[in-house]
Amino acid sequence: MTADPTLVAAVRAALAERADPERAVHQQRYMKSALPYWGLANAEVRAALRPVVEAHPLPDPGAWRATIARLWDEATHREEWYAAIGLWRHRRYRVWARDPHPDSVALLKRLVTAGAWWDVVDEIASHCVGDLLRAAPAAMTPVLRGWAREENLWVRRVAILCQLGSKARTDRALLTHAIEGSWDDPDFFARKAIGWALREYSKTDAAWVRAYVAAHADRLSPLSRREALAWLAARGA
Repeated sequence: MTADPTLVAAVRAALAERADPERAVHQQRYMKSALPYWGLANAEVRAALRPVVEAHPLPDPGAWRATIARLWDEATHREEWYAAIGLWRHRRYRVWARDPHPDSVALLKRLVTAGAWWDVVDEIASHCVGDLLRAAPAAMTPVLRGWAREENLWVRRVAILCQLGSKARTDRALLTHAIEGSWDDPDFFARKAIGWALREYSKTDAAWVRAYVAAHADRLSPLSRREALAWLAARGA
């Protein structure tokens, strides 16, 4: 299936129209990005994307995936990556975004490995992959159990963080499997993700998180333990 080049061009033009070159320099430096920025805040990216997507409806899931991929692959500025994720998450395509079609899962994994930095990976994890998992747990759970054992740090980070919004629907078996797949990774982004996932779940089940951290104190890094218990500590719980 082919991408819609008119939509891709319209997205780029809408972003360029709002450019703030001075802010763009600071954004690129802060994010350590090889891609330059247009200088747009996230809200501005969403505002630019909204009318363009409404004006250029895509006919089917194949064209939707192909357009996301083209917008990502041909990006000249980092906001085009953000727009590609925004196209995935747009309300018009909610049904497609919650269908665990193998091509959709493969596309998300490709974006994660290509993006390989927290800004895009965490958005994909907590929203795109998280929504898929909550919509289709039977299909996505084995996928994410596999991702939790991948060599690629960012793919494993997605497996750890994909349940941030799940609250009482959190699959604890999947969460622990994902965490334990990165126990031995010394990278900051692995250890931070473990702590973040546990901290978020502590808002739903404080007793379980305290017990888990205590039982695995010898395997969790100091950073992971500190982050896991931070929300509870702040409340004296």
